[in-house]
Amino acid sequence: MNKNDLVTAVASATGLSKSDAAKAVDGVFQAITTELQGGGEVRLVGFGTFAVAARAASEGRNPRTGDKITIPASKQPKFKAGKGLKDSIQ
Repeated sequence: MNKNDLVTAVASATGLSKSDAAKAVDGVFQAITTELQGGGEVRLVGFGTFAVAARAASEGRNPRTGDKITIPASKQPKFKAGKGLKDSIQ
């Protein structure tokens, strides 16, 4: 499912027009992104949690040359599925 499919599903489930459903989907994505940028997390009970995880700097190797390279520290978005989502898939 891509974003257009999601918008169509939201529109049919809620009775909204596709343009209104697209605005709603974009609003949800923006709200999650803004919260994560601020270092927070978004918990949707029964669905899951969006959070930011810090990755420490590490050392790797260039696969072509075998030279050692330093991989810088970074922050990565993470999603952990909630119990309700896990149970609905099984």
